Amino acid sequence: MKTHLVWLRADLRVHDNPALYAACRDPDASVLAVYLATPDQWKQHGMAPRQAGFLLNNLVALKQSLAQRGIPLDYGQCADFQASVAWLGDYCRRRQIDALFYNYQYEFNERQRDAALERELAGDVVCQGFDDSVLLPPGTVQTGGKMYRVFTPFRNAFLRQLIDADPQCVPAPPPRAAAGAITHTANDLAPFDYPTQDPGEDYPAGEAAALSRLRTFCHQQMQDYRTTRDLPALDGTSRLSAYLTIGVLSPRQCYNRLRQAYPDVLSCPDSGAFFWLNELIWRDFYRHLIVAFPALCKRQPFIRWTRHVAWRRDAERLDAWQRGQTGYPIVDAAMRQLNHCG
Repeated sequence: MKTHLVWLRADLRVHDNPALYAACRDPDASVLAVYLATPDQWKQHGMAPRQAGFLLNNLVALKQSLAQRGIPLDYGQCADFQASVAWLGDYCRRRQIDALFYNYQYEFNERQRDAALERELAGDVVCQGFDDSVLLPPGTVQTGGKMYRVFTPFRNAFLRQLIDADPQCVPAPPPRAAAGAITHTANDLAPFDYPTQDPGEDYPAGEAAALSRLRTFCHQQMQDYRTTRDLPALDGTSRLSAYLTIGVLSPRQCYNRLRQAYPDVLSCPDSGAFFWLNELIWRDFYRHLIVAFPALCKRQPFIRWTRHVAWRRDAERLDAWQRGQTGYPIVDAAMRQLNHCG
């Protein structure tokens, strides 16, 4: 019997998960899933404790959902991406993995890590990667063979290709033979070796919560989105970014729900629905950019001459801004809200 491994990263869901779907396509294969925490890597990038807490809560929910489908979720932890290559290589050898399935991450360090792992497993494990966190794969929307540098022409070309591509969601895998044999308790995931803070009731964990929020937004708030999204006193945004960031929700789920609720969205550029679609395309734009221009992931500016801008370093004013005490009411209100809700 073949053994397939799904390496979960920023795709913590069972619905519309291309890597999970592909791994489960062979009904006779044994399917495992693994999530690997890298606290030192998170520290380098300043992950907020609330995000770490949100991540852990969603891992617990995902573990239960996978168990119901006969797929165990293993959890591991190592320092950083470099250490993760050795950890996963050893895991694959111990568990006699035949094929590894994962969804692409487009940032520079993540791509270097994945390439290193494929070299580590070459000849022993077949590796298959999938585009997931985008509506259209990076490199497919170009002008004259090069990546767009300005959003509006990118969006116009993107929309033309989006209509032709018509990205659909893949279903969650059906229960496998091991379903019911896997036990799960809510607290059987070890806490991260990293500060965590519960995100609170504003961000409940799990796919059901994310999909419910998406449906509510599309049916109750979308019509006014164009006018309310930039008014800070109103709750006019989708508040879905936290779920999209760690992959509890996919952009295809957002797009298809939007098309279902507003079938004419592509022909109504002044509608709230089109304005929200525009935000989804911005997400793709940034991912396409970091693949075309990897220096963006190395804290290098997009416009070269701006490297010479002399930034002012004032610890006291930085602290005042962070605490919402600059004296500019709109800035301070925004910062206080961010500090409160994470």
